[in-house]
Amino acid sequence: MSNVTRAKHGRPVHHWRRDVVELAALFTAVAVADAVANLIGHGPDGPALLVISALALAATAGFHTWWARRHGHAPPTSDTEARPLPTGRRTGQDEQGPSAPAPRTAPGHSTLWRMRTTVRDEPGSLAALCTALAGERVDILSLQTHPLADGTVDEFLLRAPGELAASGLTRVVSLAGGADTWIERADAHDLVDAPTRVLGLAARTALDAAELPLALRQLLGRCTIRQMPASPFGGGRATEGVPVEGALEDTVMRLRAPEGGVITVERPYLPFTPTEFARARALVELDARLGPRVPRGQDVLTLPEGNEIIVRRADIRDIDAAKAMHERCSARTLGMRYHGPVGDADRYLNHLLSPRYGRTLAVRTASGRMVGLGHLLWDGDETEVALLVEDSWQRRGIGGELLGRLVAMAIEAGCESVYAVTQASNTGMVAAMRGLGLPLDYQIEEGTLVITARLDTTVIGSGLPHEVAEGRSGGRG
Repeated sequence: MSNVTRAKHGRPVHHWRRDVVELAALFTAVAVADAVANLIGHGPDGPALLVISALALAATAGFHTWWARRHGHAPPTSDTEARPLPTGRRTGQDEQGPSAPAPRTAPGHSTLWRMRTTVRDEPGSLAALCTALAGERVDILSLQTHPLADGTVDEFLLRAPGELAASGLTRVVSLAGGADTWIERADAHDLVDAPTRVLGLAARTALDAAELPLALRQLLGRCTIRQMPASPFGGGRATEGVPVEGALEDTVMRLRAPEGGVITVERPYLPFTPTEFARARALVELDARLGPRVPRGQDVLTLPEGNEIIVRRADIRDIDAAKAMHERCSARTLGMRYHGPVGDADRYLNHLLSPRYGRTLAVRTASGRMVGLGHLLWDGDETEVALLVEDSWQRRGIGGELLGRLVAMAIEAGCESVYAVTQASNTGMVAAMRGLGLPLDYQIEEGTLVITARLDTTVIGSGLPHEVAEGRSGGRG
């Protein structure tokens, strides 16, 4: 039995008086037992002494029980021992290990939850589940069903009383026949119904090919998306193909990329349903039918010395201009960008300019010559930024302008952070990242510097700061 409770600050507090009483009771019982054993071994009244010792032990136990009830282990009434609930939980386990505590919810307030559970494919199964939720004053805001071969996965958006914890909800669902229950906190964005959300994602994808991985992530929730080309741009073994219809294996789906290669989508713990697989496949097919495309809007900006530049999105159709810029760049500038001596840096451009792997901004002069490139590259759960500015146009503010715009695009896409990889000697990249005004983390190993900027909801503006733009910033590209 533990005599440890917790104060409001969460640290253990020991009640020493209770410990003393329990130890005294224990030593009394031991002493009585020892005396009885000695008397029985040396005297004729053994049976009577056994009865007396039994009565003494019973009296000691009764006293201990009375004391424990009077001075119980429950915390005082000022501390309800209520603890915040972790989010992203399945029945019996967290979705991604221990998660950060959620804030307490005041009594009388409601909480939004996203919940998914599997029920038997029998008449009345869903009705029983809904009745059980109604009994706990849980409001069902939306419901989607995903038929399976041996059951049905029901996905709910719920508004529950604030005092009803995630564990309480999963217990109610389990008693009503639900299995493999998964639950996490929801927010106001989840109030949009599924058809409206899917149509919005399809419209975004139709306007910009770079939106495909972001649309898949929003469609499928928390997941990791990777796209591998059919022939790796750096050489090596070709990617193993997938059937035209794709492949679904529990928590992993593999889809054929529009230009070849494979799109792999993986979600921890929560298996994909055939309905989700069909939606993802339809989105990829839409992207393939529309072909390469990027928005063609552009901004005309004036540099501090008076020269005008044009900033716009770029894609694979700009490869000739990008190769020509590479030829005008010095070996040092290309080495800063690609982290070492590169004899044919333009071999990376097919990958970098493809909207399937991210977004690219190009800087052109008024005469149309390309003098700078900025890349925002999707890297699984992370996002990389990389810059290249022609030598004669460095230190004019172009690098800072590109970086600010790329970070603003990352925030718009919902990224939590961006990172840049360059050489430790590249002071221009460090200055440009510091010019963002965001929290930065630095990691350096064998001359390679990784700078990670943690993003917030404030969109980074671009003011062409003259002092932050060396423009030779690097990325792993």
